[in-house]
Amino acid sequence: MSFGKDTRYADAVAAVKAMEGGLLTRTDMEQLIAVSGKAELNSLLQSKKGSTDAMSLQGVWDFIQSYAPECGELKVLLYRNDFHNLKAALKALIAGKEPERYYVRPTNLELGKLSSHISRKEYEELPELIRDTASEAYELLTRTLDGQLSDCFIDSACIRALLRDSEKCGEMMQRYAQLTAACADIKTAYRSAVSGRQASFLELAIAGSPELDKDELIRAALSGTEGLMEYLSFTPYEEGARLLSESPAKYEKWCDDIIMELASEARLGSFGAEPLAAYYIAAETELKNLRILSVCKEFGADRETITERMRRLYG
Repeated sequence: MSFGKDTRYADAVAAVKAMEGGLLTRTDMEQLIAVSGKAELNSLLQSKKGSTDAMSLQGVWDFIQSYAPECGELKVLLYRNDFHNLKAALKALIAGKEPERYYVRPTNLELGKLSSHISRKEYEELPELIRDTASEAYELLTRTLDGQLSDCFIDSACIRALLRDSEKCGEMMQRYAQLTAACADIKTAYRSAVSGRQASFLELAIAGSPELDKDELIRAALSGTEGLMEYLSFTPYEEGARLLSESPAKYEKWCDDIIMELASEARLGSFGAEPLAAYYIAAETELKNLRILSVCKEFGADRETITERMRRLYG
């Protein structure tokens, strides 16, 4: 895939390339996997990564923004966090809890006011990105008390926003959105087929994407898991579908790996938003690997199991 010759953000890209050396290598990961327990893992990780900021996605985002504050294309990378935070605010409101502990960062949203605007139904004060979704999801959740339905509705809205706004971006971000959309819809369709969800649920929960027609995917899911797998076998996502039928964990890894493959190609550029996005995705994947590794060490998983779950690294 060619990402074109966008000469913007040369200084930002140079800064990011200098920071790439701080990402964990395959050798680093092998050493971390080999440690005997969580305490040793944390100690070795501290020696390799140093400060907490170096292991924070917020820190990575702030670094990129300090060099390219006007790069609006990168905002779509945070959409999943933004819509997650909307779900967190809604759930906390219904449960009578403070939402702060459930928020994730970085985000495009002003989290300090998110919950209060929703509780007062001041939807016009919310960013356009989530305004309509917040209103509809609140009504849906309070009417049905179905948290899963509300979550799936918000997730679908996130995917639609990602696809829509990526059209204003470069080729890499468009492809990122398409892959993210397809992977999310396949997972939703499979879970719905397993649990026997009705068409009305699927209409709300599935977004549709350029490679997976919404109506066709819904019909396949309604026919059951075998029918869904048969439909997916004729799409570019045949391999992912096969892994999903074996294990959700294998499928999640496959989805992350194809995104990382995209990022690894985009990193080769010297200009434009693509190398900046690629670095953020690489840092995000590294942190996901570290979370998986930490959980595995806590529960005493063997080395083979841990290695199988590790996501693809940058490069």
